Amino acid sequence: MDLTRRKVLWGATALPLLAGSFGPPSFAQTAPTAPSEMPPVLFVHGNGDHAALWITTLWRMESNGVPRDQMFAINFTDPLARSDDKVAQDDRSSTEDQRRELGEAIAQLKQKTGRARVALVGNSRGGNSIRSYIRYGGGADVSHAVLCGVSNHGVFDSDDGLGNEFNGRGPFLRGLNEGESEVVAGTAFLTLRSDGLDKYAQSDGRFIGKPGVATGVTSDGPALKGATNLVLGPVDHRETAYHPRAFREIYKFIAGSEPERIAILPEAKVQLSGLVTGTPGGVPTNRPVAGATVEIFRVSPETGERIGDAVHKSATGGDGRWGPAEVDPTWYLEMVLAQPAATTTHFYRSPFPRSSDIVHLRAARALAPAEASSGAVVMMTRPRGYFGLPRDIVLLDGKEPTDIKSGVPTDALTSLRLSAAEIGHRVTGLFNEERIVARAWPASENRIAVIELTH
Repeated sequence: MDLTRRKVLWGATALPLLAGSFGPPSFAQTAPTAPSEMPPVLFVHGNGDHAALWITTLWRMESNGVPRDQMFAINFTDPLARSDDKVAQDDRSSTEDQRRELGEAIAQLKQKTGRARVALVGNSRGGNSIRSYIRYGGGADVSHAVLCGVSNHGVFDSDDGLGNEFNGRGPFLRGLNEGESEVVAGTAFLTLRSDGLDKYAQSDGRFIGKPGVATGVTSDGPALKGATNLVLGPVDHRETAYHPRAFREIYKFIAGSEPERIAILPEAKVQLSGLVTGTPGGVPTNRPVAGATVEIFRVSPETGERIGDAVHKSATGGDGRWGPAEVDPTWYLEMVLAQPAATTTHFYRSPFPRSSDIVHLRAARALAPAEASSGAVVMMTRPRGYFGLPRDIVLLDGKEPTDIKSGVPTDALTSLRLSAAEIGHRVTGLFNEERIVARAWPASENRIAVIELTH
């Protein structure tokens, strides 16, 4: 069967990278009404990630009239895949673990909304879970499946590491792809992929630690026989899900019509809350952390300095939840996460235009001994995409970072080490049109500043 392959090009009428995300909010606007036949939507994150990556997508959905209670973003307990799917590893999950948790979330969303079927949208490993659930008996529950940057034919295709979930030659993916069609009848499938900039759809193995070794896959790897397959253009692996361009295709496929707007419509009052999670042994999990405190300060967009006292302070209980905090949609924020045996992390954030209950927080990595004695460490991170050079404008403290590789975007984090004399120094992070100013905190106090980009 031939692939249904349609390329979506960027040109003079293309959406800007940060469409409608900046400028003064307009509270007079009201969201349209979403189509009544639109099913509830469950968003599924990728390997090692969490639900918060879908914040901007949820905001765009709400800005097009999709009710907040008709959507849900899952948090897998242990989001990182095992090295071998059949061999247990601490704080990592198997494909069966993922399929079971996804099934539970689908059942809960159906019960909550009273609807018989839901739409699923997944990025990266999240697409593996979606396909597995539908293939092995869950198709009756799923009206639409949108697979964004999913390695449907593997990150590599080899006789080595056959037990790895991402080996196209292994039993997991062979089971999903067997037969004339690679989709399941009764569920509408859409795949979204990059035009060559997805680091997990490359013919050379340098992005998986094997330079010069053929992977056996290409940029066409995410396409599926029997699905509608779209090429979005020069987006990276995560942008296949979280970019405004991806949102348009996700909404249009599920709703059956174009979205009214791509821009995020601000709310007059914003309420934030979320989950504090841990990284035991350096492994990212979504297991709740008790006994953590979260403080929120309004800060100057030009200096990063605090404006007044904390606008919120809360401590987490056994469920790991913090909040709720009420903030203004125009405020730049500093969110301070402190917890036992972890680095105190000062997150600097752009204004939150809308409310969210998935502002999840994980403490920054431990400081190396040399860093702890050097003065201060400031990081800039982009959870919903990678830094692409020369594609993007990326500046940290007025300089293009040297730890970001050019070409195919692979890096979502860059770090800056400052001297003791520069403690308290203002550090500006710039990614295209998003600009955030942080303050450098003393590493000797086990503190790190993180400029966390929203876009």
